[in-house]
Amino acid sequence: MHTSDEELYRRMKKGDRDAFGELYERRGPALRRYALHMSGSPTAAEEVAHEVFVQLMKANTNFDDKRGSLEGWMYGVARNLVRVIRRKGPVEEPVDQAVRHDIVGNLIHAENLAALQVALRELPELYRDAVVLCDLEEKSYEEAAHAMSCPVGTVRSRLHRARGLLAAKMRRQSAVAEMAAR
Repeated sequence: MHTSDEELYRRMKKGDRDAFGELYERRGPALRRYALHMSGSPTAAEEVAHEVFVQLMKANTNFDDKRGSLEGWMYGVARNLVRVIRRKGPVEEPVDQAVRHDIVGNLIHAENLAALQVALRELPELYRDAVVLCDLEEKSYEEAAHAMSCPVGTVRSRLHRARGLLAAKMRRQSAVAEMAAR
């Protein structure tokens, strides 16, 4: 039987450490991925995911299951924390220089991934949110709408607009790279 997040939260608030552990294992990885996509920084992503759970443990947590799901609340907290981090400016990350077998293929893949990450970070936040939740986190429109606190139709229109903007940004980046190679 699947225990709901809200039930785990209630048990956690009563001191059940196993409930906290289960909730952390269930939602922590997705929150880190979400924060990584939204911030572009693995360090910031770890901080955000950690801070969401710190906020959840506080006695004065403002989560109310009558207003929405715990998952939606957690994504809302993560979104706000990423906004704070982004206002502080870009976070420098150490570059992983691991040796790989297919150096050229990995470079091309890394360049494409880096270009996508840059284009994603340049999207307005509402569009970026839709892409991260629906395309990268593979949430349904309904789940994304719940996490974003908006109607499903709004998620669909934001996602449509975001995909168009991303495609245009990627085409421009490709054209600039092609011209530079000449």
